[in-house]
Order: sequence, then structure tokens, then C-alpha cells
Amino acid sequence: MRVIFWVITSVLLAVLMMVAGVYHLWNPKFYLPIVPSFLPFPVAIVYLSGIVELSLGIVTLFLNQKYTKYGLFGIFVLMVIFLPLHITDALKDQPVIGSHTMAYFRLFFQFVLIWLSWKSYKFTSLARI
Repeated sequence: MRVIFWVITSVLLAVLMMVAGVYHLWNPKFYLPIVPSFLPFPVAIVYLSGIVELSLGIVTLFLNQKYTKYGLFGIFVLMVIFLPLHITDALKDQPVIGSHTMAYFRLFFQFVLIWLSWKSYKFTSLARI
């Protein structure tokens, strides 16, 4: 049962990354306000993050266990990198995501994604599937 849970979790993380990556590429204007103003080329950053998310989702979902492990670790690292952006957004007078309630929910969800991606990575690293 434990194996099934972590396999399903890994698949869901991969699908979430692919959907988010496609949305970055399809609607980059949505993500532009989240990019910190001190970073150059914000449109390129949005596109690059979308490509990275899409790639990590594909690697996690479609390749063998060895690459799935790398994909899950990449998702973990990406979620940690995005964490300060979500903290900053939640603390704004008017969060990009909408209301403060939504911003705090998104921040909580970010911690859940970090935990799930780490646990999935650790399980995949130890498993002999």
C-alpha cells in the first residue's frame, strides 16, 4: 500500500508540474507580477521556469526509476526556490494570486509540495521497484 501511495504521489507531482509548465508558456502575463523586479528579463524567466517545470514533470512521469528520482529531486529544489516568491506575495498589500486567504493557502500548499516531493524522492531513492 505504501508503494502505491508514493507512486501515485509521484505521478500527481509530475502532472502538476507539466500543467504548471504549460500554463507558464501559454499565459506568461499571469506570472510576470510574481517575478521580483530586481531580476532582468522577467518574460524570459517565466518562459524558462515553465520549460523547467514541464521538463521535470516529463522526466518524473515518463522515464525509468533512476530518472524519476532526479525529476522528483528537481521538483523539490524548484519548490524551495519558488518559496520566497510565495512568501513575498502573501505579505503584499494586494497579493498577485488574489486575496490574502488565497495567498496564504498557496503558501501552505507550497510547503505541502516541498514535503511531498522530498518524501517521494526519498522513497524512490530507497525503493527497488
